[in-house]
Parts: sequence; structure tokens; C-alpha cells
Amino acid sequence: MSNHLKNVTSPYLLQHAENPVDWYPWCDEAFEKARREDKPVFLSIGYSTCHWCHVMAHESFENKTVAESLNRHFISIKVDREERPDIDSVYMSVCQAFTGSGGWPMSIFMTWDKKPFLAGTYFPVQSRYGMPGFLDLLNATVNQWNRKREELLHSADQIIAHLRQSESSHRMIDDTDFVKQAVQMYFDSFDNAHGGFGDAPKFPVPHNLLFLMLYAKHEADADALEMAEKTLLQMRKGGIFDHIGGGFSRYSTDRYFLVPHFEKMLYDNALLLLAFTAAYAMTKRPVYLDTAERTARYVFREMTSPDGGFYSAQDADSEGMEGKYYTFTLSEILSVLGKEDGKRFADAFDITADGNFEGGNIPNLLRSNRLCNDFETELRTLYNYRKQRFKLHLDDKILASWNSMMIAALSALYRVSGNEEALQAAVKAQQFIETNLCDGSRLFTSFRDGNRSQNSFLDDYAFYIAALAELYQSTLDTKYLDRAEQLCSEAVRRFADHDNGGFCLADSGSRELFINPKESYDGAVPSGNSLMAYNFVRLYQMTEKEDYGKLARKQLQFMAFQAQDYPAGHSMFLLAKLIYENPLKHVVIALKNRSDLEKVKGRLPLLANIIVVSECKDYPMIHDSMTFYVCQNHACLAPTNSLDAL
Repeated sequence: MSNHLKNVTSPYLLQHAENPVDWYPWCDEAFEKARREDKPVFLSIGYSTCHWCHVMAHESFENKTVAESLNRHFISIKVDREERPDIDSVYMSVCQAFTGSGGWPMSIFMTWDKKPFLAGTYFPVQSRYGMPGFLDLLNATVNQWNRKREELLHSADQIIAHLRQSESSHRMIDDTDFVKQAVQMYFDSFDNAHGGFGDAPKFPVPHNLLFLMLYAKHEADADALEMAEKTLLQMRKGGIFDHIGGGFSRYSTDRYFLVPHFEKMLYDNALLLLAFTAAYAMTKRPVYLDTAERTARYVFREMTSPDGGFYSAQDADSEGMEGKYYTFTLSEILSVLGKEDGKRFADAFDITADGNFEGGNIPNLLRSNRLCNDFETELRTLYNYRKQRFKLHLDDKILASWNSMMIAALSALYRVSGNEEALQAAVKAQQFIETNLCDGSRLFTSFRDGNRSQNSFLDDYAFYIAALAELYQSTLDTKYLDRAEQLCSEAVRRFADHDNGGFCLADSGSRELFINPKESYDGAVPSGNSLMAYNFVRLYQMTEKEDYGKLARKQLQFMAFQAQDYPAGHSMFLLAKLIYENPLKHVVIALKNRSDLEKVKGRLPLLANIIVVSECKDYPMIHDSMTFYVCQNHACLAPTNSLDAL
């Protein structure tokens, strides 16, 4: 029997449409029903490829006893965190305040006016491993609601007051050099033996690596570059990289980058593609370009819709087991590849009879001193075999912000490699956004099955503006720069807090939730506030319009307040700060016909400010040919016709 989720489009919510729990989507109807029936609200937040979301769903939400308790005593609401990042952000802060940590599935108990009084993540259906059972928790909550409601409401008011105070707090900034302090923090936590930072689990956090590479370039700091390169190489060699099909899993559960949490997210692959592209641009080491292009091919094969939009994620689970899709036994390898080729492949990729993961094997090159490029035939054979063996769930919704990340990454890949397929895919995805996720200057968060969401948030604008700037740098077509400027104005209009600085996640006047967060911490992806600082700096340097200079300085100042306690958690802001204080190479291309730009395609610098002008008095052409004017570090080179100037 279907519940109230049967007509939604979110893949995550649809996974729960046949639960015996009488789920509602987030809607006024649900909260009004809770008020009318004097019931607390149980809010469950997750996403479709989340392993522990699946576990709690199977254990609790498909359990008739649990469903009976929820249906009798609560109004139950399901939220897809990827479609409603505002709800996720607010209640993740609640969860962290209650428990000291967070994650998904997120479990929130609250009043009908959305005030939370209890929070947690995964709960087993029965108490075990020192964790309270979900059924016991439901019974205790009902008892408290009926007998000691004032205590619950008091705790809700306390947590809301605490979060509101945290949102509005301002402190004076000390004179600490945030950039050098962050680099020292990375250095202190760097794993010299295995790459990455800290102990297990290890997350990729590619924007940290991008910052370290840019810092290394500016400061000629070999240690900073070593941290980035060691981490990139270990990820490329480890099981977090899918050697068979390309692309990266979510994170490593160990310190070696061997055993990943196997779900693949579009945002991880976009940001890692960009990091490997940047590493190649900086070092010219072929392994980095190879990794970026293998990641791009994975996205083209498995994560791209017929219309050019990029899907969101692939599941970690197949046939109810995490990672089963990605692992092989030694006998499988020998059977599929033949004894001789199979043994050669197994020796190279750490495939053994005992296995390296729960009796199976995750192909990896961690024991190898080289990266193997002589197994292309075997890799194709295993890829085709693997596709027939199991099926992965695909979250096929298309998100504006995550698509924008991939557009930016593919644009960058084109600039360093001349890979036309990458540029064409970026352009097609941008056209998809304009057709399906835009209405004039208004963006929308998600699209699936012919329907788009009704909401949009700061991150949608911030990432799309950055993507448009990258497309402009790759194509030198000013329509992308003009569109970036238009949407920048709209983002300022809708989300800026003109009184206190920074940008709200939802429209600045929104009162739907008890706070409208200003996210500044760079977690799995850069925050919208960090990215807006970067966007203002880039637009200022590309257009030389002082309005963007003022916005850049104001946003950098706001972010400095946020970053002073933990600069290493704000790497995208620090990257923007570096670029502002050390302006990028400024290249003016003077020409008669735009068709001449075909000569420079695929040879443009990865990070520069490139402007195209028709021949004029300020930028005359030499020898009546396309001429390059290059300036950097407050000095200009002599104009030249040589492409080497780029």
C-alpha cells in the first residue's frame, strides 16, 4: 500500500513509497496534521545511495511493528537532502549540537512548528552495540511527549537559541596569516606514508588539494606540493579509484585508500577530475591526465543522460551487499581472462585467493611501484563482465550545483588537453541547465522525469556562476561571461545579508525554518559562501569592474571571520584569497576575426584571466596577426604573435 510519497520524483523518497510507514514529503499538510492531532513529528533525512539509510530502512521502516508505532503516535516526514539542502543544513546543525556528530540517515524528533527536541543518525531496530533501539526510542519519546512535554519544549527552545546565537556571533579577526596557518595544519595532519590527512576514514576533499597546489606554485613550496601529489597518487593507486570502470568512490574506510565506501557521487568525481587536471597542468606528469580522462570517460558512459545532464550518484550496494559489484575472486579473474592473462592481471592488481576485502578482492595498485597502462584489453573485458554480473541503483536526478561542478571540471580538462569530447559534454550540460533548470535569472535545484523542483539555493547559483566562468575561459565566448554576471546579480539580490555580510543558503527573507544558515565551512564540497568569494574575485579580475572588487573584498572579510578558528576547513576561501592577493596572469588576445581563436583552443592556461578584443588603439595587432598581451606580477611582457606566451 502506497503512502504519501507515491507521486514525488525524488529517487530517495520513491524508495520509501511502499513502506508501511505513512510517510509524507516535507509539506504544510504534514505539519498541520501533526498540530491538529497533537502529535510530534519524526523527520528522516537521507539520500538514495546512502548505505546506512538502506540498512535503517530495511530494519525499521519496512518493519510493521515500527510502522505501527510511527503511524499511531507520530507524523513521519521524509526529506531528500540533495533536493532540500536548507532543511538538511539546519537539522544537521541540530544533530551535531545534540550528539557531537552527524551523518545520514538523520533522525529528528520535533514539534509541528519545526522545533527539534531530539536528534540522532542511524538507530538499530533493537538495542545493540551500546546503541539504543529505534523501537525503544519511539516508546520513550511518546512517553515524554505525553507526560513531560514541557521538558521537551524547553530543550527545543534551548537548542534553537544556541544555534541562532552561533549564526549571529561576530568576533574581531586577529592578525594571523590564515593561509600559512592552514598549510601548517595540513602538514601536521598529513600521512606521509599513505597520503591524505588524519587517520581513517579518509575523505578526498579535492578543494584542499587545489589550494595546496596553488599555494605551492605561489610560494615555491615543495612540501605543499608533495602533500597534494602523494594524496592524488595514493587515491589513483588505491581501491577508492575504480580501476575497472574509472571514477572514484565516496571515501576510504582505511588509511591506505584501499577499501572505499563504494557509492560514487557526481560531486566527488567532478572535484577530483578538476584536482587531477590541475596537477597535470602544474607537473605535466601523464598519470594525472590519465586519471582525469578515465574519470571523464566513466561519467560519459554511466552518469550522463541522453540530453546531456549528469546523474547524481551510483549506489554502494548490489544484491543487498555493499561493494559486491566492485569485488572479484581470484577464480573469477582466471575464468574471465584465462589462466595466463588472468594471473598476470591478478599479480599486478593485488588479486589473491585469500582476498583483500571480506574474502573478495578490490583491484588496486598500492603494492605496485608503477601504474599499469598495459592491461587495457583485460580492463575492458572485466568491465563488460562486471556489468552483466550485478546491477547498481542509479540516482538519476540531475542537480544544478553538481552538474555545474562537472561542467567546470570538463572545461578545465579541455584547456590542458584539447579533449574536444570534454568541452562538448560541458557545453551540452550547460545547455541542459538553461533548458530544464532555469527560468530567466531564476535557477532550480533539481530535475528528474520531466519535472523540476520549485526551490533553489545559494549553492545552485554559486557553482553555476563558477561553471560559466570556466566555460568562458575555455571557449572565449562572451555569452558565458555575460550569463555569469547576470546570475551573480541575482544571487546578490536573493541571498545576500547586506547588514551582517555573507550569503544565506535560502532566500534572505525566508522564514520557513527557525534559522536560515550561512554555510561557510568547506566540507565534502566547497560552501556557497566560499565559492561566492572566489566568483567575485574571478569576475573582478576578468572584467576589471570595481563593483566586483567591492563585493570580493566584503565577502573575503566575511569569510575571514568564519575561518579564523579553523582555516584548514575553509580551503576554497583561502584559494580565493590567494588569487585576490596574487592576481592571475592577465592575457589580452587582439584579433580581427573570432574564427582565429580556433588556433588557441586546447592551448589555454588552466588558471588565467583571458580577454578577447577586436584590434584597437590600446591593443594593436603585430604583423596583422593575432597578438597576445600578457601581464603578471604587476609587469607586462612585450606583445607577441607566439602561442608560447599563453
